[in-house]
Amino acid sequence: MKLVLASANAGKQRELAALLAPVGIELVLQSTLGIDSIEETGTTFEANALLKARHAAGCSGLPALADDSGLEVAALEGRPGVWSARFAGATATDADNILRLLSELTGVPWERRRARYRCVLALVRSADDAAPLIASGSWEGRIALQPVGSGGFGYDPLFVPDGEQRSVAQLPATEKNARSHRAMALSALLAQLAQLSPMSPQGPQASQSQLNPLHPAAS
Repeated sequence: MKLVLASANAGKQRELAALLAPVGIELVLQSTLGIDSIEETGTTFEANALLKARHAAGCSGLPALADDSGLEVAALEGRPGVWSARFAGATATDADNILRLLSELTGVPWERRRARYRCVLALVRSADDAAPLIASGSWEGRIALQPVGSGGFGYDPLFVPDGEQRSVAQLPATEKNARSHRAMALSALLAQLAQLSPMSPQGPQASQSQLNPLHPAAS
């Protein structure tokens, strides 16, 4: 089964593809299909995830999966939140965003550096899917005083999960994939898929599109 990932972020694609491979789902980055990213105009993770998923499905004609995720820092009243990727500006790099975050947390002690990674996944069968699947996950931790580690992407060198002394950038990819906010959201999404009845109300003579809950023509 093939899904289009509505993202240009290769790091997200690697994480999600590794998590979906065991259940037989192939994840294709939308850029490989010539689909440009749509402007993220939503003010919530869910709104942006749906916006991106519907755009990718409409351009590709395939079911689409979108992730919108970010970092919420308690001392900054939840910022950067949905603006995590653009915290230091529209063309900011991960390094730029890390420097901006550290600057805003100057003087904030360790015990007040609570934060969480949040992820919302949206899965649509078509651009006008009236019943999209939405799932979310979070990962609690704190913001380190300085970046440590070379793995992962985004704010991973700064994020220290609860119960850890290592940053996410120091964790092996397999460990991160098992524990992350993205893994939690995907687990919830797969649980929703498993609950969908594969049979159409029309009975055993239903077509393949009706038997597949991810097919655009499925009810």
